[in-house]
Amino acid sequence: MLINSARLYERMARDGLAAVVATAPENVTYSSGYWAMSQWIRRGPQAYVLLPAPGRGDPCIVASTGVVELIADQDVWVDEVYRYGHFVVERAAGVALDACDTKIAALLALPEHADAVAALVQALDDRGLAHGRIGVDELGITPSCWDQLAAARPGLTLVRAAEVFRWARAVKTPEEIARLRASAQLAERSIDAALAVAREGATELDLACAFHSRTIAGGGMPVLGCIGFGTRTAMTNVQPSNRALRRGDVIRFDVGGRYMHYRADIARNAALGEPDARVATYHRAIRAGLDRAHAMIRPGVRAADVFDEVMETVRREGLPHYARSHVGHGIGLDGYDAPNLTPSSKDVFEEGMVLCIETPYYELGFAGLQVEDTLVVTRDGADSFMTTGTALRIV
Repeated sequence: MLINSARLYERMARDGLAAVVATAPENVTYSSGYWAMSQWIRRGPQAYVLLPAPGRGDPCIVASTGVVELIADQDVWVDEVYRYGHFVVERAAGVALDACDTKIAALLALPEHADAVAALVQALDDRGLAHGRIGVDELGITPSCWDQLAAARPGLTLVRAAEVFRWARAVKTPEEIARLRASAQLAERSIDAALAVAREGATELDLACAFHSRTIAGGGMPVLGCIGFGTRTAMTNVQPSNRALRRGDVIRFDVGGRYMHYRADIARNAALGEPDARVATYHRAIRAGLDRAHAMIRPGVRAADVFDEVMETVRREGLPHYARSHVGHGIGLDGYDAPNLTPSSKDVFEEGMVLCIETPYYELGFAGLQVEDTLVVTRDGADSFMTTGTALRIV
């Protein structure tokens, strides 16, 4: 199970919520294990998970008939499903169904509700939740569906609850930590695969193909693939092109896939041949900043204090004009979970938070350099997921 139920219920009690409704793709998966494909690939499709407070009823999933079969083929721990919308799936006559198809047939036999909100209203009514204060994650529900829900049950007080889920997701369960560790290490192996094809004349697309192929071979799915050469490395979100690798070029990776739904986001740098002195100096400086973050992070430390120390370290160690808006972020089902490592952050590190810490530097006409690691906050400090170092690799 992915969800940190105790933490979520703590926040619900604090906010006086009788139930919360997950609507954003990350929160639906987090709350139930259900990965509703249509939600992840385009805007608008509705999938919900209703999570009543303890003693107020069992959780349930609201799913479109067109993707309901994925519930049967995934590690979903919520048993009750409310199906909506019409979609035709035929069944062969006289053929015995396997276990998965039997589950699909049972899901397709559930009562059909007209739309997502009608199904959610029925689920609320069945649990005696037609009145009271309900938190609804505002990120996945469309404005028209929100209005429809409010009109259908005027006795409800609807409260925006995306922040409730973000707060709950900030401290990971052991299963989440295991998946995030595997995802980060798969990204490392994929960088190794990309660098194995890095030679003069190879293109950014050649390295991207090698990177993503290794991610898929390792059981992941491609998501993030910023891979650039030379001055193109200064493009913050560089997308691989036909630019060929030349002697003396910097190669920058800001990359990561998705493993069992959980994201990776790491960064490494290499060079074809020995880099110039400025590249070497700046790279040492940003590495020193990353090392300072590693040393500081532990429960009770303020994210803003880590930001200040990292900035001071990078400037002192050879990049005096270094400037950043943040030096890291949480990661999980979303690439940017809480906490945020910014100068104005109010976040305080807690045991079980998983963080990406990073010290990028971008200079147009020169190069971009970036080191980024993933770690989990432990009782006594931080445990890095990384098996490779951040040194500038020479290929």
